[in-house]
Amino acid sequence: MNEAKLYNIIRAPRVSEKTARLQEVSNQYVFEVATDATKADIKVAVEKLFEVKVEAVNVVNVKGKNKSFRFRAGSRGSWRKAYVTLAEGQSIDVMAKA
Repeated sequence: MNEAKLYNIIRAPRVSEKTARLQEVSNQYVFEVATDATKADIKVAVEKLFEVKVEAVNVVNVKGKNKSFRFRAGSRGSWRKAYVTLAEGQSIDVMAKA
């Protein structure tokens, strides 16, 4: 897999209080991923981009919210996120690669 395809699969890291707690407690990292990416694609992409060993990948489809702006209805886009569990003793510096 070439590097451009890897960056299309892993779009961006998700950084929040919850994801910071997951990194400390269970060595999990959260990424926004392509909607058509499979667990196997995500695992290969994370292992090649960050040079770590991935133990598990869990994927969640996030439905876009309905919003209105100046009485016009619209909706935000749906997206997909992946919870990636790394092997013991390994870590990713999410701010350096982002």
